[in-house]
Amino acid sequence: MDDNAENKKTEYWLELCDEDILTAQTLLAAGRLLHMGFFCQMVAEKALKAVIAEATNEVPPRIHDLNKLAARGNILDSLSDGQLALLDRLTPLQIEARYPEYKEKISETLTADYCKQLLTETETFLCWIKQRLGK
Repeated sequence: MDDNAENKKTEYWLELCDEDILTAQTLLAAGRLLHMGFFCQMVAEKALKAVIAEATNEVPPRIHDLNKLAARGNILDSLSDGQLALLDRLTPLQIEARYPEYKEKISETLTADYCKQLLTETETFLCWIKQRLGK
C-alpha cells in the first residue's frame, strides 16, 4: 500500500471526528446531553481508529472499547492519567446511550456542566491525537 492510500485512511477517520465534534457541540447547545456524550465517545473512538490506521496500515477493528483501541494503536502507555480517565468515562456512553434500560440511569449523571467539561476534554484529546499524527 502506498503512503497516499494510508494517509487517506487516516484523514478519513479524522474528518469523521471533526464532523462529530460539531454535532456534539450542537447537541450540547440544544441540551441533548445523552446524545452529546455519545458523540464525544465516537470522536475518541474514531481518533483512535485514525491512530490504528496510521500505525498498522490495517482497517481498525470494529470494537468500541477505547482502552482496547488505544492499546491496538500502541499509544495506551503514552496517554496521561487525565486522558485515561476520559476514555474510561466515554467508553460506557457508547453502549449505554443506545439501550433503553441504560438511558435513564446514564442521563441522570449527565449535567450541563459535566457535559461541557466532557466536550472540552474530548476536543483536547482530538487535538492531541492530530498533533501526534502530524495533522
